[in-house]
Amino acid sequence: MKKIILLCFISLSLFSCRKRLDAFLFNPSQIESYQLDAYNGELTLDLGGQFDVPASMIHQFQLDVELEEGAAKMSAIYVGDLNAIATDTVILYCHGNKDHMDFYWPRQKLYANTGALGRYGVLMFDYPSFGLSEGKASEENMYRTTARAIQWLKDQGLQNERFVIFGFSLGSAAACEVAAHPTEYALAPSKLILEAPFASAEVMIQDAALLSMPGSFLVDLKIDNATEIKKISIPLLWIHGQDDSFLTVKSHGQPVYDNKTQGYKEAFLVPGGEHETTPFVAGYQAYIDCINAFIMH
Repeated sequence: MKKIILLCFISLSLFSCRKRLDAFLFNPSQIESYQLDAYNGELTLDLGGQFDVPASMIHQFQLDVELEEGAAKMSAIYVGDLNAIATDTVILYCHGNKDHMDFYWPRQKLYANTGALGRYGVLMFDYPSFGLSEGKASEENMYRTTARAIQWLKDQGLQNERFVIFGFSLGSAAACEVAAHPTEYALAPSKLILEAPFASAEVMIQDAALLSMPGSFLVDLKIDNATEIKKISIPLLWIHGQDDSFLTVKSHGQPVYDNKTQGYKEAFLVPGGEHETTPFVAGYQAYIDCINAFIMH
């Protein structure tokens, strides 16, 4: 009888842990509308009134996307001149695991000011169940919305040599997936930027749960950036705060960087930088200057 009770307890504990860890990897918030500069919730960064972009450069829209569960709408924001995408260099920004585009809006403004305002177009989008994007939050659906964003850029005339993909935190999985399998997407990126990437879902879950059992026992995610990066030969910029306690340099960023053995790579490590604060700690101008120098390399 004691053994049965113990097994039941373990089963319930593992079920609860699995639910908690799934939420740990995808933590979306839904909203009624995007507020951008008027948003008064938590933000990834406080730019202090710097790096604003004029309303004429901000374009909000929705795209039809086919998800695992069927047709849906996804939301996106492009900062730049829509009529110049065919000649501009464009950064596709794949955001992290929480909230929605309002939370990451300060980052999009920063990137739009990289190399001076308007030097690069910047596209950001919400994964399913984030913000106004419909559907279920899942790894496959994250890839499908990323693919749809790339197809939109292709439809506007963007070419491979002017396509830069940038993945932050969870978004590093989408960015690595595209860079490692370029023929499966409408465009092949010419440059890859990863900020605070994680090595794999396995390592992320081990760090979070402190469990001495395979992460695959707890969650179905197949994300493995440390393996995917071995297939990537385009230039890589790795950005990481050295004090990141969420995705540590040692467990996550460094293995990804070390495993890239093909082509050019560079690292921008920021002492004192935490998971969200690295641009602020580095200094916003120094941060975007590093990105601009890499793209121009």
